[in-house]
Amino acid sequence: MARLILCLDGQALAEFNMNRDRYTIGRLADNDIRIDNAAVSGHHALIINILNDSFLEDLNSTNGTYVSGRLVRKHALQHGDVITVGHHQLRFVDGDEADADRESFEKTMVLAHSDAAAEQLRPKIESTRPMPTAGAPPKHLHHARLQVLSGPQAGRDFEVLKAVTMLGRTGIQIAAVTRRADGYYLIHVESRRSNDYPLVNGNPIAEAAHRLADNDVITVAGVKIGFLLS
Repeated sequence: MARLILCLDGQALAEFNMNRDRYTIGRLADNDIRIDNAAVSGHHALIINILNDSFLEDLNSTNGTYVSGRLVRKHALQHGDVITVGHHQLRFVDGDEADADRESFEKTMVLAHSDAAAEQLRPKIESTRPMPTAGAPPKHLHHARLQVLSGPQAGRDFEVLKAVTMLGRTGIQIAAVTRRADGYYLIHVESRRSNDYPLVNGNPIAEAAHRLADNDVITVAGVKIGFLLS
């Protein structure tokens, strides 16, 4: 099932399952997806679902409707499209495509994404002390996503759902994103060459656990992956 994720300034506000034929988007209370903001027209845009396809139409809005930065009047929605309405964004997620993306990505970059992986790595996780970082840790743990920035899977993104998500390629380089009480950390697991560590924003993390921040860029096994908090 397709869904829309409503965001503002990178923060997810709501999620809507697309299980009906029509969805109106706008500022007024009678819309299916209401966005109470002056930059949004009363009835701003419409999404029509026909079988497995979804179509977006601008309803002569004052400020226009954009898809991935391009002004549109009508648009056939594709998995990953980002609709901009006023200052808000609606990310279109096709359920079948999202499952296929995850399976394809896991075959190439995610080696393990389970609680079992956390148990296998527990000794290393517990023995790896965090690298000192500026600023206080977050007061509460946000949801996190990984977005592939380079390679054949560029543009794909996935939620970090488990305690450990291992990234890399066997025999080349492997790292792990670990979820701890005070945030998300990247640790080095193994590499083909000695002292070949994953990078965060172009800098090697060495043996210390590196606390990840929103919009950090991880490089592991030659692939760049963005780390995003929502």
